[in-house]
Amino acid sequence: MTAWPNLSDLLVERDADAPIALVGAPLAAGSVTPGACDQAPPLLRRTLKRIGRYDVESARELVTSIADKGDVALAGLSIEQATPPIRDTVAEAAQSHALTLLVGGNNGVTRPGVLALGGELAEIGLITLDAHFDMRDTSQGLSNGNPVRALLEDGMPGANIAQVGLASFANSAAMHRDAEDAGNLVVTMAEVRRDGIDHAIDRALDHVAHCDALVIDCDIDVIDRSQFPAAPGARPGGMDSTDFFRAVRRLASDRRVRVIDLTEWDPPLDPTDLSALTAARWVAECLAGYELR
Repeated sequence: MTAWPNLSDLLVERDADAPIALVGAPLAAGSVTPGACDQAPPLLRRTLKRIGRYDVESARELVTSIADKGDVALAGLSIEQATPPIRDTVAEAAQSHALTLLVGGNNGVTRPGVLALGGELAEIGLITLDAHFDMRDTSQGLSNGNPVRALLEDGMPGANIAQVGLASFANSAAMHRDAEDAGNLVVTMAEVRRDGIDHAIDRALDHVAHCDALVIDCDIDVIDRSQFPAAPGARPGGMDSTDFFRAVRRLASDRRVRVIDLTEWDPPLDPTDLSALTAARWVAECLAGYELR
């Protein structure tokens, strides 16, 4: 009997000639809410066996191979210490592959994922699917709550940053004001519900239309807590998982997108397999989008 075709079939050796690379970044240090996000990359790989390759809606089967680069060694490192090895590993992957999937770990992996593309930050755009602004103060060091502010301080213009899915009662007025003052595009969760996810992604892509390369930050806590219990920052009233999947596929189809990360998945928080299956489906949507290029 032929085995059921699944996403794990598409994983190949780290040095293989593949269009897409997978990099694990099991970073737990610096989390505002301490947890076990470092457990996410290995669980994601195991769960890929449960996600099929055939998309019944488009009548297409995923065929794109993924070079698995393994996990960056980050045990015991702070975000400051972890930034260079994550940046360098992603940079190496980006040189050889059209798209790199960066699997955290907490949201502290997003900044090195952006820095990995090198060149001028004025030429790189960042689109976040996130319930939070990630604009906490950096004076006490880097955390999973301030990668966007850190990138602004690095010199990335707010005109290059689009933030989609911001949640009420999960942010501060100061962070909201600072994001808008910097020139970031802010699309709240209420606007996503009112106008639809397609309109939100259209606005985000229009905002970064001048950028040569894009990084997509998929902070999984953007999804409604009932649909992704294993995200410590997720809240009721978040994005529907089907909207999240649609957004990821649409964004992955843009040829300028070089890195897509998945962050803030804390596996022990969900005793069921719901969160793991949702995270693994993210890989399928990234591939489906890439194959539309």
